[in-house]
Amino acid sequence: MSVRFGVLGALRVVEGGRDLTPGPAKHRALLAALLLRPGRTLTVGRLIAEVWGDEPPASAEPVLRVYVSALRKVVGGIRTVPGGYLLDVDPDQVDAHRFERLVAAGRRARDAGRTAEAAGELRAALALWRGPALAGVDSAELRRAYAVPLEELRLTALEERVELDVALGRGAEVTGELRALVASHPLRERAWGQLVLALGQAGRRSEALGAYREARRLLVGELGLEPGPGLREAHGRVLAGSAPARAVPNETPPDVADFTGRERVLDWIRRSVPVAGSAPVHLVLHGPAGTGKSAVAVHAAGGLDFPGGRLHASLGARSPGAVLEDLLRSLGCPQGAVPADPAERTRLYRSMVSGRRLLVVLDDAAGEAQVRPLLPAGPGCLTLVTSRSPLSGLEAARAFELGVFDTDESVEMLARVVGERRVRAEPRAAARIAVLCGGLPLALRIAGSRLARRPSWTLEHLAGRLEDERGRLDELSAGDLAVRGSLALGYRALSERERLLLRRLGALSAPHVAPWAAAAVLGAPADRLLETLAEAGLLRARGLDASGQERYDWHDLTRLYAAERLAEEEGPPARVLAAATGEILDRARRARALLLPAEPGSGQTVARTAEQAADLGTARLRESARWLAAERGFLVAAVADLQRAGLDEATWRLAFYLTPFLELGAHREDWRAVVELGLRAARRTGHRHGEALLLRSLADLRRTEGRLEEAADALGRALPLAEAREVARTRHRLGLVRLAQGRRPEAEACFVACLAAFSAAGDRRGRADALRALGESRQAEDLLHESLATYRELGDPRGEAAVSLDLAGLYLDRRRPSEARERAERGLGLVRRLGDRLPEAAGLMLLARVALAEGRPDAARGAAEEALGTFREYSDRLGAGRALLTLAAALLDLDEVDEAVDAVSGAVGEFDALGDRHGLAEAEELAREASRRRGLRV
Repeated sequence: MSVRFGVLGALRVVEGGRDLTPGPAKHRALLAALLLRPGRTLTVGRLIAEVWGDEPPASAEPVLRVYVSALRKVVGGIRTVPGGYLLDVDPDQVDAHRFERLVAAGRRARDAGRTAEAAGELRAALALWRGPALAGVDSAELRRAYAVPLEELRLTALEERVELDVALGRGAEVTGELRALVASHPLRERAWGQLVLALGQAGRRSEALGAYREARRLLVGELGLEPGPGLREAHGRVLAGSAPARAVPNETPPDVADFTGRERVLDWIRRSVPVAGSAPVHLVLHGPAGTGKSAVAVHAAGGLDFPGGRLHASLGARSPGAVLEDLLRSLGCPQGAVPADPAERTRLYRSMVSGRRLLVVLDDAAGEAQVRPLLPAGPGCLTLVTSRSPLSGLEAARAFELGVFDTDESVEMLARVVGERRVRAEPRAAARIAVLCGGLPLALRIAGSRLARRPSWTLEHLAGRLEDERGRLDELSAGDLAVRGSLALGYRALSERERLLLRRLGALSAPHVAPWAAAAVLGAPADRLLETLAEAGLLRARGLDASGQERYDWHDLTRLYAAERLAEEEGPPARVLAAATGEILDRARRARALLLPAEPGSGQTVARTAEQAADLGTARLRESARWLAAERGFLVAAVADLQRAGLDEATWRLAFYLTPFLELGAHREDWRAVVELGLRAARRTGHRHGEALLLRSLADLRRTEGRLEEAADALGRALPLAEAREVARTRHRLGLVRLAQGRRPEAEACFVACLAAFSAAGDRRGRADALRALGESRQAEDLLHESLATYRELGDPRGEAAVSLDLAGLYLDRRRPSEARERAERGLGLVRRLGDRLPEAAGLMLLARVALAEGRPDAARGAAEEALGTFREYSDRLGAGRALLTLAAALLDLDEVDEAVDAVSGAVGEFDALGDRHGLAEAEELAREASRRRGLRV
């Protein structure tokens, strides 16, 4: 749920019903300054002037940084940019900008002749006001520059809305509001004129004439001026007894009672409506089956003013000629006068709509040729077309893709169908139903209808029935509404090759696919077929991914329907998956080989020149990482698909290929899932080598999570299963676990044995890794340098980066900060070129510690904050705790003691959750220091 900000009244920050408004006056003034200009860079000088006025304190700039830091705890999106700060939020989250947008929309609707809509937009804008703008914000600069113009715009908008209400015959409803307005602003002549007209329209002629006399008395007495022409005209109209009125016909279907959300598309439609006399506008609402395209068109049509009338036609598979016959009759053409020839019908239709400002709704269009003869060509006309296809060939048409609801919108719709009381009683079950329906409005309406017809059913009961994928489409059927039937219409309209690809994609549970994967299941190139399926609304083109491939996704219910068609027409998915396995495994294996030029014990290392190493670091490794990042969701899902299909060999191999990438990106949930599936498959097929490899990966995961005993146990089970060339590699991992446990002699024994084994095998990469581990354990600079030289010779930039950071830490511990900084910057530069975010955060932490040692706390703070952001992004609690401790130390050096205490408290929370006694001890020591400096007990 997004945060909402209010400045039209007292400053307010609200998220999901929680009030997050800051308390201190200066914090409120700073936040108001940022909110009034979201997305714009505000210089430090500008902010200081707006927060403190003409006489800021000498310490204003560092204090401003403290205020910004405090605000970041409750307001996301405050970014530090060169020269100042920027608040990166959607302007619509701020009521002042939403107010200005709605006023502008109301004025456009008024200029286009849509009086009722214009009044509604202005009413919605004015409803945002809760009191005087910036009430309670202590900043004369902001009040002068922003509060005064906002207040004037509010009064003008109020007058404009009242004028529209009077034009709509609502004079009796606005007289009280107008009397309050002229009482508080007695010299606003326009408001007096509106009061005179409203009273006259309400049949209170004597009061209207009395209001005119009162206005004239005030104007003459206060300003020495007679009433202007507007007020005099209102007086004359009351004397003459004139009043306008008009009715607008509506032939579109009634609006649905449970219509929910869709503000973006409704706003797009309203903004697209042509003004009278301008060129006609044709809008296409497209999207998958069940997204509520027809409901949006009907709902939008109901709020638009078209003096020539509204026409509606359901197209489906009907010919343009048959639809034209209905439209002509709606326009008053007698039945016997409708021409038999389709071309003649088109000419007559164009003749009858010329000179009329019409709204035409064309529902469920199959293609461009069906729609073209039905488009009104008269000035100011609007056509709303709904279709599963964007109808890209329809000339001069604009398209809007309608997607599914998010969880909040889905629950809101469910509540409208079922009833608020039942949904409030079971909020978690309602959210589960929303997720299982995939946010599809049709599915949600069906689920809600079933619950409404069965008062004895709980929402939890229906959610349980929907959990089973095999029966979900059966459950989503009520009366003549059925998700399966809606999808079947689109499926039957496809060519044989298109149907073949769609149902074979049903063998995959991945949320999205690239063309190579579609080609793998089809057995032939699939690019053009994917485009066609996207145009038919059965897939959705997501654009290019990080590796430059086009990606396609689809709704989960469409996937279930495709899986149904595959099972019925071709049998179980195992055959399709088996045919695609070779391509999937080959691509994953090659990506792994690029990501890891050679692992310890593989014997695959090849010496490269420095130039080749640089090329590898900047091109091939990044290329591999980008491809794996783009394909992560697909490949992780593919492991589960292969396991369900009983393809055990492929399952454990794909799991093994993926683990180093998942480790590097800290994708721990995915890492855990693929390792568990891979282990199960390797054991089921009796593959000892595969089981050993995945036990080793499981140990790496447990070590990363801090579960060291479990890591050691996994490695102990892997050793007797490992092939000869894998034993040293497994023992190397065991040494790392023992080192993390503080069992240094055992760790060093492992590393020494590994070093001997790798040296005997001529494995230079394995030797480099063993030297690094041994050097880190013994804090031996010579061993680390030897390891570094080997990594460089092998062209392994990741190895070089890791040892550079190890050396930086060693130099820092030995109080050689300049050498530490040089090594840390070298290592950080390498990991940034590789795009390795967590190692980058580790490098930033080292730079922060170096900066503290050199007496540069500002630099330390910046580096620690950047590292903290990355650790939190990747849910690395240990890294976040260490970063918070480093940040606290920097803040103490900056004498920002309260902020330091907050950072220490955050670190304690992280270490406590991890059970890290060493981290807690460090945090307590820093807390005591903060307490000493603050003079309080922490």
